[in-house]
Amino acid sequence: MSGRARLLAVVAAVLLVVGASTGYVWHVRGGTKADTGSGTVRLDARGRILFRDTAPGSGFGKVATVPLDRPGAARTVGGTRCDRVYAARGTGVCLQRTGPVPGTYVTVLDRELNRVRRVRTEGFPNRARVSGDGRMLSWTMFVRGDSYLRDDFSTRTGILDTRTGKLTGNIERIPLTLDGRPYEAADVNYWGVTFASDDNTFYATVRTAGRTYLVRGDYRAWTARTLRQNAECPSLSPDGTRLVFKKRVGAGGRPWRLYSLDLATMRETPLAEARSVDDQAAWLDGHTVMYGLPRHGGGWDVWSVPADGSGAPRLLIRDASSPAVLPR
Repeated sequence: MSGRARLLAVVAAVLLVVGASTGYVWHVRGGTKADTGSGTVRLDARGRILFRDTAPGSGFGKVATVPLDRPGAARTVGGTRCDRVYAARGTGVCLQRTGPVPGTYVTVLDRELNRVRRVRTEGFPNRARVSGDGRMLSWTMFVRGDSYLRDDFSTRTGILDTRTGKLTGNIERIPLTLDGRPYEAADVNYWGVTFASDDNTFYATVRTAGRTYLVRGDYRAWTARTLRQNAECPSLSPDGTRLVFKKRVGAGGRPWRLYSLDLATMRETPLAEARSVDDQAAWLDGHTVMYGLPRHGGGWDVWSVPADGSGAPRLLIRDASSPAVLPR
């Protein structure tokens, strides 16, 4: 190849790289509209199940929906990618690990999946929740470790009031009452928040001194107190009377089992799902909960089971995780 030909080849390659880079920057910065996928996903849709699509292909990681009464029907896949997603009443929270410079973001979405607010944080996305009226948002990140089975893990849990704009990036300093006494320790970790309908009461998990506790928090008073030991990732029922949570019952590959808890009597009931569920279950309706489970050999599916301990688990949505109901 002559010197002139080599020069032209180099110039062409540089132009190609610059063009590709320019296109990438435009894609990232070119507005806040996020839903540009193969379908129209709306967070104010009624009678749908929202979830993260885990099917192999171009839709992997994107938010998707299926009909609530026909979860096996064809899915509608949007253009927004999330590592964890949840929504209620037209407001969504999307946890994302992004590039080319790695970063972790909490993105607040409106009903059309437009970005309303974006908060940079750190760690790996783990849990996400939105209160029933869409006002209160919460998220949990692993900032050290990547599993609740590890002794050295550390979490960071935040809460955002979308009405006032108040952001609490880490709730670990909330005054805690443990077993009836004020408690302080450097190893306190919170995760798995769930909100009551008053947008003030919330439930969560706290871990300290190697033990986990279910706590009830008061957002306006900014206090929390323990209710019982060995309860993780609670999820409050639509009527506010029961919690479903995962309880540590073993070790190795089967450490957790789902339980429901009657808040009036504090009586717990094991659910019929005998497999270990490392997820924050969501309520499909007033009688049924749903949760993500990994498949042997790879992939995730969403399953459901009655919340009263009866029946048996059933496959709800294949190739899916992080489910949330958009009610009728």
